[in-house]
Amino acid sequence: MSSLGEKEVSERKTDLLIPLEVYLAAGLYIGTHIKTGFLKPFIFRVRPDGLCVIDVGKIDERIRVAAKFIARFEPPKVAAVSSRQYGAPCVLKFCELTGARPLVNRFTPGSFTNPSLPTYMEPDVVLITDPRADEQALIEASQVGIPIIALCDTDNEVQFVDLIIPVNNKGRKALALTYFLLTRQVLRERGVLPPDADLPTPLEEFEAKVEEGG
Repeated sequence: MSSLGEKEVSERKTDLLIPLEVYLAAGLYIGTHIKTGFLKPFIFRVRPDGLCVIDVGKIDERIRVAAKFIARFEPPKVAAVSSRQYGAPCVLKFCELTGARPLVNRFTPGSFTNPSLPTYMEPDVVLITDPRADEQALIEASQVGIPIIALCDTDNEVQFVDLIIPVNNKGRKALALTYFLLTRQVLRERGVLPPDADLPTPLEEFEAKVEEGG
């Protein structure tokens, strides 16, 4: 699959945040069989088996843009959301290292709109892992005018999203690498890390653990 992937996505791919083969091994570029109009500009091609292939260059570019935007805000004013099992560990590690506030597993309705709730917060920007799974957070953020960055697979509808990161947002390894790169780039943009420095925390710490035999 790797050699096929390189042939499919390696054109125009120079100066990436991480070597192309790492992107390919994590499957960031593998979309779904569904292609919404919103994601069409980010799709490199459709494979013979019907799976959409996301342009790696555009994934890389949007991670950089998102990180630059996130870095403009005070760390506690950034909220990161994931209700999915594979996304939660990534979000928790991202927040631990960047100072953002995590909202994982079940999102409590009203967390962005009801000041009387103990979970209420007023972030300046929200990072969504999946617009479908995290729909409640997406809707509430849009209602109160909070800018929304979202990881969007090829089948996502993104009406309320202000900045799309086109990426496989379902795969365990894909999510881990996406959040690893976002974390590293945010810290670089803030000056916490030098421009070419790596993240001291290994990629494996972002990845959801799989139960033995599961």
